[in-house]
Amino acid sequence: MIPFALQYILLLIATFFIGVFLTPLVRLFSFKIGAIDYPNARRINKKPMPSAGGLAIVIAFTIASMVLLPMIVPITSNHLEYREYILPLVIGGWVIALTGLMDDVKELKPLPKLLGIILAASLVWYFTGFRLDAFKLPFGGPLLFFKPWLSYLLTVLWIASITNAVNLIDGLDGLVSGVSIISLITMGIVSYFFLPVPNLFLTLTIFVLVLAIAGFFPYNYHPAIIYLGDTGALFIGFMIAVLSLQGLKNATAVAVVTPIIILGVPLSDTFLAIIRRTLAGQKIYKPDKHHLHHRLLSLGLTHRGTVLVIYGISMIFAMISLLLNISSRIGGVLLVMGLVFGTELLAELIGVLGPNRTPLLTILRFLGNSSYREEVRAKRRKKGK
Repeated sequence: MIPFALQYILLLIATFFIGVFLTPLVRLFSFKIGAIDYPNARRINKKPMPSAGGLAIVIAFTIASMVLLPMIVPITSNHLEYREYILPLVIGGWVIALTGLMDDVKELKPLPKLLGIILAASLVWYFTGFRLDAFKLPFGGPLLFFKPWLSYLLTVLWIASITNAVNLIDGLDGLVSGVSIISLITMGIVSYFFLPVPNLFLTLTIFVLVLAIAGFFPYNYHPAIIYLGDTGALFIGFMIAVLSLQGLKNATAVAVVTPIIILGVPLSDTFLAIIRRTLAGQKIYKPDKHHLHHRLLSLGLTHRGTVLVIYGISMIFAMISLLLNISSRIGGVLLVMGLVFGTELLAELIGVLGPNRTPLLTILRFLGNSSYREEVRAKRRKKGK
């Protein structure tokens, strides 16, 4: 009898090689159906690139989670076998992936894409326990219980927000796949070691998804020969959003804050983009070239260098999320405050908020430079006259 741990390791290796084998086939399929990114003013690529690579991840994850993993899982959770546990997530994932595939073949308007996300989120909310039905306010706040209609709205909002946030950062070779691997590994560690009640099914699912992405990653890293496309970016964002709900609903402050920090790169980039576009009087969904990766490229970093820097930032968020789980309450508050301060400072230094929008740097200059303070006071006096 092969020990369960060894069976699981072999399954993860099999999942990786399924992704490795499928990706070249999906590349050919993308060309056949016209899922191709052609060069234009907004895109980085200089030649046509197949853009439905995420389909390889979806298929690898489906085979591993629906066929292989149930063969080796002898346990139950809430009297549900693993296949029943994972089936609604797989169905929701396919709804998202097919929505993305249609967008890769024939670019969809925002509303149809949003409807696809809402449909997938609704399936997950109705058929699984992955929902926001309770929420513990951080750092000593009360535990709030939501009525079903509010639970549904909050769950859909969370899933839609994370899904779109991950999709928005998909601008460079290997960026989303690498950042998502870092985030998911961190989520897997937290789910096994730090949740009040460890959830083995959740941990198994997370690491199967990690290896499905890892099988695609060598083809997607710079210089890529295939893109994730909306097929992959939406699917990965959706799965991360759904799996992170397990942490949000636990009755501890750390469990609430941890998934938000783990997803720090896509969430902060999206949040800052909304602020930037609002201040500029633009629609929040209108694309621009002031995302984190755009700004790093504009500073002179190479394509690969930019991706590696963002991987490093993701690792910092991941390490802080893990430290949060072993810190005291005061230590946790200081960690979160330092993280917010550092994120804002970095955003202003590289211009993510847009030109001349540096409120924190302005305050720091005012506090630390007496001549600058005198200059500001002189301008105020002049305006007063």
